[in-house]
Amino acid sequence: MIIHVLILATLLCLFLNIPTYQSHPLDPLTPKEINTIRHTIKNFYSQNTPSSNNPTFHFLDIEEPEKNHVLKWLSSDRNRKNRSFPTRRANVVIRVNGETRELVVDLITDSIVSDRLRKGNGYPPFTFDELLVASRVSTSYPKFRDSIAKRGLNLSEITCMPLTTGWFGEAAIKRVVRVTCFYRGGTSNMWARPIEGISLLVDVERIQVIEYSDRFKTPLPKLEGADFQTRRGSSVSCNEKNSSITIDMHEVRWANWEFHVAFDARAGVIISTASIFDPTTKRFRRVLYRGHVSETFVPYMDPTQEWYYRTFLDVGEFGFGRSANSLVPFIDCPENAVYMDGYMAGGDGHVQRVPNAICIFESFAGNVAWRHTEVGVPGKLIISGEAEVNLVVRMVATVGNYDYILDWEFKKSGSIKVSLSGVLEMKATKYTNADQTRTDEIYGTLVAENAIAVNHDHFLTYYLDLDIDGVENSFVKSKLETVRAKGKTVNSTPRRSYWRVVKETVETESDARIRVGLEPVELLIINPEKKTKIGNNVGYKLITGRPAISLLVDDDYPQIRASYTKYQIWVTCYNKTERWAGGFYADRSHGDDGLATWSIRNKGIVNKDLVVWYTVGFHHNPQQEDYPVMPVLYDGFELRPSNFFERNPLLKTQPLT
Repeated sequence: MIIHVLILATLLCLFLNIPTYQSHPLDPLTPKEINTIRHTIKNFYSQNTPSSNNPTFHFLDIEEPEKNHVLKWLSSDRNRKNRSFPTRRANVVIRVNGETRELVVDLITDSIVSDRLRKGNGYPPFTFDELLVASRVSTSYPKFRDSIAKRGLNLSEITCMPLTTGWFGEAAIKRVVRVTCFYRGGTSNMWARPIEGISLLVDVERIQVIEYSDRFKTPLPKLEGADFQTRRGSSVSCNEKNSSITIDMHEVRWANWEFHVAFDARAGVIISTASIFDPTTKRFRRVLYRGHVSETFVPYMDPTQEWYYRTFLDVGEFGFGRSANSLVPFIDCPENAVYMDGYMAGGDGHVQRVPNAICIFESFAGNVAWRHTEVGVPGKLIISGEAEVNLVVRMVATVGNYDYILDWEFKKSGSIKVSLSGVLEMKATKYTNADQTRTDEIYGTLVAENAIAVNHDHFLTYYLDLDIDGVENSFVKSKLETVRAKGKTVNSTPRRSYWRVVKETVETESDARIRVGLEPVELLIINPEKKTKIGNNVGYKLITGRPAISLLVDDDYPQIRASYTKYQIWVTCYNKTERWAGGFYADRSHGDDGLATWSIRNKGIVNKDLVVWYTVGFHHNPQQEDYPVMPVLYDGFELRPSNFFERNPLLKTQPLT
């Protein structure tokens, strides 16, 4: 029925000459569209509420079209250039007159179709303008200047960073940041030299300091060894220029894959409509409808007054796209990379461009895709194999002191990885040697004289709307069960044990919550309606990374806000409005929205449109080798075919032309 509605809407648009959208329905907002949104909203408020202050823009994104409509559009034919899509709308969140308003803007008619006051806990992401103003108002605050003068420091060498405050049971009626400051004093690594003891609470909308404390003084960490700058662009040339990647706007085709890439101010990079070519059936088959980082949770393990609040939800409070870097050739991406720019709206609604926000390249790391030496043929030695060349889609987001290097890596079988690198956040201390800390709780590791690197976690939760050869899928646990072999029978064996696979189709959302590593099990998303020729269910396997869940107690306020981090895997029924694991309004949220809350409904998940949520986790107890900048720390997960193909697809891969 939905398909018929889409066809009818398209025909009406053609015959009645109603404007339609001519590109991919999941394309990100263009600069022209962002400008249209700004003009439309500002004109609306100036005409209807002339006494209103200028709105600030905190979120702009396409309103995700109905999934059935998009899939119908994709499957209608291979030549999409001359096809239109009947709808194109944007979701917008603004702050005006101290209120949060949610708007829907029709980009075909340039009109506002919905404008409602948002009520509930939490606030939208901060704009960089707000953070910049909070930093400036802090450095000009008279009491702060007095504290700096008493410490004998040069005000011009100070950098102040606004940090989100979290929520600890109080009535969160103001949008505030807590500002902490650093003393550069000749180094570019400000994070290595914190000014401990000073804290400012800033109201970002009234633009004023509402709380100030200067509790104690601690020696500044030394300059020696704090810098880490290297010469830019040392060329490593092991990937030649190539023309095997085809990019048409945001659609990418490579080898046996095709997919859509979009830049997003909140998620960073979004991969959509990923399909893989089946050499047996000679057609593309769907694997992933939408995938992106949904949320991060970074709690520091220091409960003292200056540190307890540092429990960040980076994606919802700041945004990975807002924190995106312009990628640097030969450092971030090899010489064969091609680049995409990113566009988003600033706090004033004007277009902001991130040049080279995403890079795409073929990667050969010297690995082997498959290999075999056959010695069983008399008189012959047969050696066969293939080098593993993969396609990488990369983005780097710098949120505070950490750089998140986000890779989506496509193999013939499908693989996704994430990696992490960054600068440690230091705590100044009186200690100069680890022996001095034996009787004190320092909440981290002494990595340099007068510098403690505080223990913390990183949890990156991925949203994976998998469509394995179709929309309706099931989640299956393939448990490896030890069986004792039966002896002294007709078919007796000297073996005493073996293992077998016992498959269990998970029936509800609550049963699909999994803590990785507790039992030997393989996790599958299958299509119950599709089988191979010999009768196996078509599916994909989720190969997990290291086990890591939050170790905070359940009633700790940061854990209440990020309760989903108690499990690394969740499976829910698809709902296009449910994409952000920590809730949409993450700043000062109360934990009453988000993945854990949605799953309370405990819906059935057999033969449904499913979303898998996987959390990559790191418990980081810093070491001296992490100072002044840590080497890249890798972890991730892989999506791998499980009876998806009739045989190994590497043996008959047909590159696209």
